[in-house]
Amino acid sequence: MRSWDPGVAGIAGVLHARFVAHAYPPHTHDTWTLLLVDAGGVHYDLDRRAHDTGSLVTLLSPHVPHDGRSRTPEGLRKRVLYLDADVLPPLAGRAVDDPALPDPMVARTVAGLHDALLRELLDAHVVEGVSLARAATELHVSTAHLARTFTHEIGMSPHAYLVGRRIDKARRLLLTGHGPADVAALAGFQDQAHLNRHFRRVLGTTPGRFARR
Repeated sequence: MRSWDPGVAGIAGVLHARFVAHAYPPHTHDTWTLLLVDAGGVHYDLDRRAHDTGSLVTLLSPHVPHDGRSRTPEGLRKRVLYLDADVLPPLAGRAVDDPALPDPMVARTVAGLHDALLRELLDAHVVEGVSLARAATELHVSTAHLARTFTHEIGMSPHAYLVGRRIDKARRLLLTGHGPADVAALAGFQDQAHLNRHFRRVLGTTPGRFARR
């Protein structure tokens, strides 16, 4: 299980988890619960009505009591976005009684949003870095899926994105008077030669010349 605050307006929290035997007791949230099941299925009682969901997206209203457990012995894998209560208008009647959203486009959009959160993870670890394997584990997806989706959504590979963020940090440090050798360590590069190579490739000049100009 991994839960974090992505620092995105309107998203109160993110949860990625795999459960086999665990069952949630009845509880409520003061947020919207946007649930995407990646494997297995969930059986839950919502406001004392029984429901089952598999690969469909499920949207649970704030303050409505519900529980949850795997509907198969193999367990389940899920991703959840907790959305601030004011993100959506209140739902009533059938929308509460039948919270499944069957549109495949909705499922792809929600899945894409989770994948795009990798950018937030990389932004939080610009200097020390985060391996694709670790990011895939934390986001509960395969490395191939994560790399492919990130590249499609952001327009560059996770590694290229991280290097670009480090170059940005190096540029700012150079402008505040830090020397190239110090900048290499502070911005997450292996050494000054590593910084020089990427800096020249991205900006067309060396860190030293950039700082002097």
